[in-house]
Formats: sequence, C-alpha cells, structure tokens
Amino acid sequence: MKSHIDARLPSPPEEKLKTAAASAVSPRSEDFIFSATALSSCGDFLRQNAFRVLAVSTAVLIPCFWHRRIEAGDLASHTYNAWLAQLIARGEAPGLFIAKQWNNVLFDVCLSHLGTLIGLGLAEKICVSAAVLIFFWGAFAMISTITERAPWSLTLGIAMMAYGWTFQQGFLNYYISLGLAFFGVALVQRGRGIERALVLLLLALAWMAHPLGAVLLVGLGFYVAVSARLNVRNRPLLFTGAALALIGGSTYIRSHYPAIWPYRETLLAFFTHSGADQLLLYSSRYRLPSELLAGFVVACVALDVYTRRKNQEPRSIYVLPLQLYVLAFFAGIYLPSAVQLSAYAVPVGFLLDRLTSVTAILACCVLGAAKPQKWHLPCLAAIGAIFFLLLYGDTGTLNKMEAQMESYARAMPPGERVVASIGPAAGSRLLINHIVDRACIGHCFSYGNYEPSSQQFRVRALAGNPVVVSDSASFAQIDGGSYVVREENVPISEIYRCRSNEGQLCLHELKVGETNGLVDARLFGALHH
Repeated sequence: MKSHIDARLPSPPEEKLKTAAASAVSPRSEDFIFSATALSSCGDFLRQNAFRVLAVSTAVLIPCFWHRRIEAGDLASHTYNAWLAQLIARGEAPGLFIAKQWNNVLFDVCLSHLGTLIGLGLAEKICVSAAVLIFFWGAFAMISTITERAPWSLTLGIAMMAYGWTFQQGFLNYYISLGLAFFGVALVQRGRGIERALVLLLLALAWMAHPLGAVLLVGLGFYVAVSARLNVRNRPLLFTGAALALIGGSTYIRSHYPAIWPYRETLLAFFTHSGADQLLLYSSRYRLPSELLAGFVVACVALDVYTRRKNQEPRSIYVLPLQLYVLAFFAGIYLPSAVQLSAYAVPVGFLLDRLTSVTAILACCVLGAAKPQKWHLPCLAAIGAIFFLLLYGDTGTLNKMEAQMESYARAMPPGERVVASIGPAAGSRLLINHIVDRACIGHCFSYGNYEPSSQQFRVRALAGNPVVVSDSASFAQIDGGSYVVREENVPISEIYRCRSNEGQLCLHELKVGETNGLVDARLFGALHH
C-alpha cells in the first residue's frame, strides 16, 4: 500500500516543474509582461490589478482637484483660446480665425469640443486629468517593459514627474505626446504581429499633440526594437551609432537654423540634464525634494549593483535603461535650448527643459531595474510628501491671485482689453502671467495672448483686430514690459503685483503713450489694495 501511494506522489523535480507551469499560466502582477502578446498581457494585468489601478489613478489625480482651478502656466492660455475658438465659430471675434493645423492641437481640439458640450471649466478638469493619466500610465508601461517588472514601488516617483516642470509650465500638448510616445515604446518592446501596427496610430496621435513626442517615439522605439534583435556584443555598436547620430543632428542644427546654445558649468549642467530639475518649480525650496530624489536614485542603483555583484547575479537588466538614460542626458548637452523654424514667428523654446521630462522617466527606468526593497516606498513617500506639500501651497497662492483677477474682470466693461505684468517670484522657474487669460473668459480680452502671434497654434489673428496683438514683436514688448500704448489700443488696463513677490494684484488703466510694466507699486498699491 505504501509503495502504491509513493508511486502516485510527484518527485521533487516534477513538483517544481508543475509549479513553474502553473506560474506561467497564472502570472503574478509583477510578471504580466511575459504574456504572449502585449494586449493580452495588458488585459491580464488590468483584471488582476483593477482595484490597485483605480486607487493609484485616483491618487494621482488629486492635484487636479485640490483647488478650484488647476494652476499650470500655459493651461490658462489654452482654456482662454478655446473660448476664443468658440467666439470665432459664432462670429463674435472680429479679426480672428482658426488655421488648419495638424500638430500641436490635440489638447486644444479636445478642450474646445468638450467645452462646447459641458462648459470650459468642467472640460478643463476632464482633459487635464486625461492628460495626467496618459503621461503616468504611459511611463508606467514603458518602465514595465524595459525593466521586465511592474514598477508599483515607483508610483510616487512617477507621480512627482507627472507634476513636474513640463506640467506646471502648462505644455499640455507636448505632455500628452510624451505619454503617447511612452505607450508606443512599450508596444514596440512587447507587441506581437498586428499589435505593432497600433504604434502607427499612437504615432499619429503623438504628432497631432506635438511633433517632439512623435520624434521621441520614433527614436526610442527604433533603439529598443533594434537592441532586442542584437546580441550582447553588438549592442555597444548601436549605442555608439546613436551617440554619433546625436552629434550629427546637433551639427546639422548649428549649420542650418538660428538657435540658442546655452553654456553651463559642469556641476550645474549635470543636475540640469539629469532630470532632477523637473522638481525645481516655484521657489528654491523645491531643491530639497529634487536633491533628495536624485540621491535616492543613485543610492538605490549603487546598492543594487553592489549586491548583484556580490551574489554573482546578472546585471544585464541595467544595460538598456542605462543606455537610454545616458543618451537622453547627453542630448541635453548637445541640443539647443531654442530653435527658430521658418514656419513659426517665434522660436520653439524651452527644448532642454522639456527634454528632462524624458530624462527623468528614463531615470525611473534605471531605478526600476533595481530589486524593490522595503525601504524604497517610505523614502519615496517622504520625498513625495515634501514635494506635494510645497506644490499645494504655491498653487493655492496662485488660485487666490486668479480669484482677484476674476473680480477685476467682472467689474470691467464687456470687451475691455487687459495686459499682465506679473513676473514670477524669486527663485521660480515658471511663468504665471497667463492666469489673466483664464480670468478674462466671458468678460474681457487678454491683449497680450501669445498664441495667435506665435503662429504655433490654431487660433490666429489679423492685423488691426481689437482682440489681441497679431505680431510677435508687439507681444514681446508686452511680455517684456516695454509696450507703448497707442490710440487704437484704448481702453486697456494692466494687472500687476502690488508689491514685489507678493500675491496681491492691482489694476491700473493705461493711457495713450504710457508704457506697460512701469507702474509705481508704491503709488497705485495704496489706491487699489
């Protein structure tokens, strides 16, 4: 009897094989990327982690709802121009028109159409929330496929980058294009057969959002696809070729386009191009979470590499993410900060600041290759708490400033023109004068609205219109505080800080021959405080 029972029991090796087979059929959430196809693995992942995905998505969207208004630089201008698009459609904006354009418009088109149905206020919340989720989960998907592990322990780090400089500056079209590019790279890495054709759809959407995102998808996607087909010995050749292509592209830009090439000291350049600068926002106080996060990444990776080496474990998981990060880092050194293209009236600017959004996510890829440790999450939670508390306070101050502007706008005669002279606070890297744009919706016209004169967006203006300056030179003067008011501009008022670096705004009616930006705060502060 005993021998009969023993014959039916599996031997230890057979037991291991069966356990492994069961794991393959029912993968853990951390191993979802090993399924046969990208779409099936995504479906398995969502079924296994539905509650976790919903909870993380809800938490990630909190900064979009913790104040009445979402404060994010150019976002206010996007919403204002969506309102202008509605006026144009009704024939109520003389001298303005909608240009046919197939890039840098995805967010604006969605906001304008949805705003027509449910109102711009609610439409803005929905569209921005969708943009945040596209960026966050796109980064999550790309990190997962490159590191072969779902990066749940890094969600706070990804969330901080999702609300970093690019978002706070309000570059929503570019922001969305990055998220779509991240999804595209993940699909290139793990897609099978017809699934990879979906990359073309993502490429088209990324182009419609912003051309730079489409370029990123092509570049990263090509590198990832080729790297997967090369053996270990030949991958350094791919890296070398990509580096030479980067240098060649830099040389081509230098010889064919007017551009700005910044020079930075070595240590500052390292910090600027590392991606940590994405957390440097409204004041120098943000240097604390930025430096803590950079130190955390370096410590985690160094400790993991040391442990793997000590235990004689493979470190090849770091090769691809580290190569991509190094290439992005040096792209920030070799590429210009602004380029003048013939299609636009003003340069395409902030290129290096935009690029570090990509560098930061690639740094998360490098960190994601490290084995998760119990101390990772509390460290990230502490850093995230500092960052988001600072962000809550500063965006709350901007909300109060915008509320003041709204009170001024409601008291103005319909169609009044307004210019803003609201410089950033000391130590801030973000522009905030567009809060005047959104406050004007339904009441006044932001005469210094930058979109029409830049010719980079779909709302355009003819010379002599009563709504906005139509040439980039006049906009530059208004923005720089040197515009001299002409007779055809009046009536026109200026919004400015009553006192330097304070949140109190004042209103001053400009006269013919007066220059904006030169209001004496000591004189008018007492009158309008």
